[in-house]
Amino acid sequence: MSGLTRQEIEQTNLELFQRHSNFRVAADWIAAELSRLPEVSRVVLFGSVAVPLKKEVPRFREYRRAGIEVWHETQDLDLAVWLSDLAQLPALKKAAAQALNRLRRESGTDVQFYLLDVFILEPGTDRYWGGLCISRDCPKYRAVQCNVPECGKPRFLRRFAKFSFDPLFLHPSRSQVLFDRGQAPTPERGPETPLSSEI
Repeated sequence: MSGLTRQEIEQTNLELFQRHSNFRVAADWIAAELSRLPEVSRVVLFGSVAVPLKKEVPRFREYRRAGIEVWHETQDLDLAVWLSDLAQLPALKKAAAQALNRLRRESGTDVQFYLLDVFILEPGTDRYWGGLCISRDCPKYRAVQCNVPECGKPRFLRRFAKFSFDPLFLHPSRSQVLFDRGQAPTPERGPETPLSSEI
């Protein structure tokens, strides 16, 4: 038997639902800010934030032992960005950080920058270049993650050992286009409709 009360389970569900919702709103704000950079041609949301929430038995010990399902625990925010000039990575990083700062100031929604994973692709070919480095200094000397060959070349382009970007990440059933310079207007900032009405 579980020692968890109904109120505790409902509170956990509410917190997990709100976390997912916060990430989804943050994605729109970041896409709107990145769309101001002429080098950015497309922004796509993928991963767990891009799909409706599902319930599952989580990693939390009491829930796992009792087999109690709650909303999926959203870990981070995954964005694919098509960038025509890698020299603009510092501007891209600054724009993303500014979007999150403004979101925090204007709405109180707090999504930490280190929870953002930006995957950089080349327009036209969809070639994967690497990830956006979130370190203040790049390359960050003596940092273990910077020991990957070509990491930090150019600055703020992070390379990952033994990683290849799977195009299936961007399948329409698993992703959402937030900005496309050739097909859609600049995204508007505003309240986000929850992906599920059930809390």
